Amino acid sequence: ESISDMFTRFTTIINALKNLGKSYPNQELVRKILRCLTKSWTPKVTAIEEAKDLSTLPLEQLIGSLMTHETTMKNHENVDVKKKKSIAFKASKEDSENDEDGDVALITSQF
Repeated sequence: ESISDMFTRFTTIINALKNLGKSYPNQELVRKILRCLTKSWTPKVTAIEEAKDLSTLPLEQLIGSLMTHETTMKNHENVDVKKKKSIAFKASKEDSENDEDGDVALITSQF
């Protein structure tokens, strides 16, 4: 799930709770979002917690930071996939006589 999809779902839940009379302060919303991220986000969550004051961090700034990091992670994955491409050679079946001649030539050159 992308960050924007997660934030849309989160906003829907928060708005429904507001309609029921339950509201949360911004600080608690920020902490809830950071807590719900998967383990792959742990370094980014730690960096945000240490670098920013969560009591004054706007929710929109947090989402922007997470979306930027998500884009960076996807770009790194795409670069890694491109680097891992391998070259495939087309196989062709040769006559067994040519194959035997090649074997003899190989043995002769090694001898």
